Order: sequence, then structure tokens, then C-alpha cells
Amino acid sequence: QVELVESGGGPVETGGSLRLSCSLSTVSGRSSSKYAMGWFRQTPGKEREVVSAISRDASNTYYSDSVKGRFTISRNNPEDTLYLEMSSLKPEDTAVYYCAAKRIVFESAVLDRIAQYDSWGQGTQVTVSS
Repeated sequence: QVELVESGGGPVETGGSLRLSCSLSTVSGRSSSKYAMGWFRQTPGKEREVVSAISRDASNTYYSDSVKGRFTISRNNPEDTLYLEMSSLKPEDTAVYYCAAKRIVFESAVLDRIAQYDSWGQGTQVTVSS
């Protein structure tokens, strides 16, 4: 069983920056290095969408077109933490941001679809004001 806890959300002005964090813990004590991870976001009335994803070993990353060049995903496996650095924020980035994880075998594989993940955090709200 995996527990994911996001933090770092909040209000920010257009053009500002935020860093989201997601801590991973397991009952078995298994390291986050065993998990592919990603960030997703959702606004009311819309489907959850992928923002960014990263492989187990951080060698590969994925970004949606809407955030490419503005957001950076990273992970610190020894500290079991996933990050999302967000800059040049726009009002359309306003959403609840969710962290997700999936234990996989391949260290360099990136999972960029919602259906590929089986563990989710509770979400953290990001609100970008114009």
C-alpha cells in the first residue's frame, strides 16, 4: 500500500512560481525508486489530465504541451519525494494537482496516462490569479 501526500500548493499571481512536493511512503518501507511517478491536474467539470511524468531513475521525463518549458519535474529517491517546479504560471494552470505512482520493473519507463497509475494523493490546490 502506497501513501502519497502532496504539498506546496496555494495562491499565486500570473507569472509567479510554485514548487509542489509529493512524499511517498509504503507500509513495507519500499523505496520510491521502485515507482514511476507523475503529476496530474483537474479543474471542476473537466477530466483529470497529465501534467508531467518521470521514470524511476529520472532518466526520462514527459511534459504536456501546455506546460512544456515552464514546469520541471524531478525526484529525490533517497528522500522518497517527487517535485514539480512551476514557473511563468498562468490562470489556466489553476487546478487541483495530484501526485501518482505505479510500481514498475523498467527503470527508464515513463507513464503518461492516468490509467497506468494505481496510487494517488489527495491533491493540492493551485490558484493563479490574473
